[in-house]
Amino acid sequence: MAVLIDGKALAKKIREQLKTECDELKTNKIIPKLAVIMVGDNPASKVYVRNKSRACEEIGIEYEEYLLNENIEQKELIDLIEKLNEDKSVNGILLQSPIPGHLNINQAFKAISYRKDVDGFTPSSVGKLSIGEDTFISCTPYGVIKMFEEYNIDLTGKDVVIVGRSNIVGKPLIQCCLNKNATVTVCHSKTKNLSEHTKRADILITAIGRPKFVTKDMVKEGAVVIDVGINRTEEGKLVGDVDFENVEKIASYITPVPGGVGPMTIAMLMNNVIKATKEQHNINTKF
Repeated sequence: MAVLIDGKALAKKIREQLKTECDELKTNKIIPKLAVIMVGDNPASKVYVRNKSRACEEIGIEYEEYLLNENIEQKELIDLIEKLNEDKSVNGILLQSPIPGHLNINQAFKAISYRKDVDGFTPSSVGKLSIGEDTFISCTPYGVIKMFEEYNIDLTGKDVVIVGRSNIVGKPLIQCCLNKNATVTVCHSKTKNLSEHTKRADILITAIGRPKFVTKDMVKEGAVVIDVGINRTEEGKLVGDVDFENVEKIASYITPVPGGVGPMTIAMLMNNVIKATKEQHNINTKF
């Protein structure tokens, strides 16, 4: 039976550490601040934004929300981002995705100052990650790496198979794992004989958004299984991309859904806000 990787407990530990750091900043009259932009009325986005707001409140980070009409023009969105770039009281800027289809999200990400890119999505952050320089790392991949570190799971020389190649999770995870000296294979919707790849993985990471897609016969005995997927069944239950009940029996470590990677994503966002604040005030960062 696999060891459960408790993302909820680890995230709580990280948030407590960040609260201490935030309190220290406040003794120097520095108040970290996150600005969140949401375009339109996406119900899932509302939940994510509310969770981010609560995390900020818990740690002591000032939080400001900008709700934009779904019919806005690209220029209006870019103008707001540029205004927040210039606002010295704002340390981090987050554009909540998805945004309406008529808007160019990549252009919007490019407009965010690399010094305030707490989501790690700007070309500058992505480029720095790829050459191993210190930068803001996309929050979900960063959370996965922190889990490996907490549970002393060494990636050196391991075969890591990532199922999913999104810009938010899959692609930055490739680089994060390479930076930890893993041998990385990326699978996606066009991959032939997917199970041949997944069955040889020492570490299997799934991020495709398909409920219980990865079954026991696709996983090598003793593998570490990280389930990034969050899916809601017809009954309303949250499940991951992995058939947890059966895969748990043969894996060495596994993340649950919920309570695994999800809480770590928000914890690492909070970490990035504190990191940005410190860097903007020329204070050394711990992470």
